[in-house]
Amino acid sequence: MNLEEKIYKKLLEVPKGKITTYGELAKSVGLKNGQRLVGRTMNKNPYPVIIPCHRVVMSTGKIGGYAFGEHIKTKLLNDEGIEIQNGKIIDLKNKVYRF
Repeated sequence: MNLEEKIYKKLLEVPKGKITTYGELAKSVGLKNGQRLVGRTMNKNPYPVIIPCHRVVMSTGKIGGYAFGEHIKTKLLNDEGIEIQNGKIIDLKNKVYRF
């Protein structure tokens, strides 16, 4: 299994209504300071309906980018019960999934 596959597989553990950060996802597959690599991997996600890359956000609480636009990412997260205000997750600490 290559690194991208490991990242996608790990991301599948994050349930609806929870999010993870690029950094936490990187650490979960053994990458130290791998946030940018995780971001590039999310951008190349071949199965966005199956692999929920919209659940990966910045450690600051900002939602970060999304291949289909930030407005779509915001809608997907809202539909899963994640509240967002001014592009940031509300109550970030209680929404982060711990691997």
